[in-house]
Amino acid sequence: MTLTVKIAVYGMLLLCCLACSPAHQAKITVATAANMKFAMQPLLADFTEKTGVECEMIVGSSGKLTAQIREGAPYDIFVSADMKYPQTLYEEGVAKAPPEIYAYGRLVLWSVNGAIPALTALPHPDVGHIALANPRNAPYGAAAVAVLKHYGIWDTVQDKLVYGESISQTNHFIMSGAATVGFTALSVVRSPDIKGKGRYIIPDPETYPPIAQGVVLIPQPDTDPEQAGKFYDYLFSPEARKVLKDFGYLVDE
Repeated sequence: MTLTVKIAVYGMLLLCCLACSPAHQAKITVATAANMKFAMQPLLADFTEKTGVECEMIVGSSGKLTAQIREGAPYDIFVSADMKYPQTLYEEGVAKAPPEIYAYGRLVLWSVNGAIPALTALPHPDVGHIALANPRNAPYGAAAVAVLKHYGIWDTVQDKLVYGESISQTNHFIMSGAATVGFTALSVVRSPDIKGKGRYIIPDPETYPPIAQGVVLIPQPDTDPEQAGKFYDYLFSPEARKVLKDFGYLVDE
């Protein structure tokens, strides 16, 4: 074998080793519940700056993301809007360990038409469509249903309800005027992109079950688990907790 051929062979072997090595790709994919979209942006940016690990964010309802993970979507971390979905993935053997609560979400009733929204006014004829995330897939939608039932207006307003596949689509309904008012996350109306647009009220948290939001690691064959673990730990760091609090989440001290 000539020297030139040897060099070419060694070069090909080296490229194959690098391509097959999980540690070679310092990048992770974070499946993120739609309510966390705005808070996750600065979190990922700060994490990448601190560690050099690049992050891709995939946004959707917790139910939809869970279905995608079951079907083999290559997500390294699942940041859910509740504990039910990540717990189910753990029980099914998909997640590495039981979920942990990283924050508690807060619900708001939001309108951009200038009027201060009020729960007692929702049955009034002047109120058109009421937007909320699909309660079958989105925990914030389930919380909104609980609020409406608590105030005894669920049956009265059902014909007005329009369901988004996630908080993101629900926000679109509200901002576009397709809905007069709608339920979303406090983190949304506190985000830089939306802060100051319209008005909102915060329903009494006693009127709906606590929105405990959980996170789990999803082992992937092509990703270094250490990189995903770093972000998991970062999510519980003082720096991350400050960001979450700024967006209206409640965190354990």
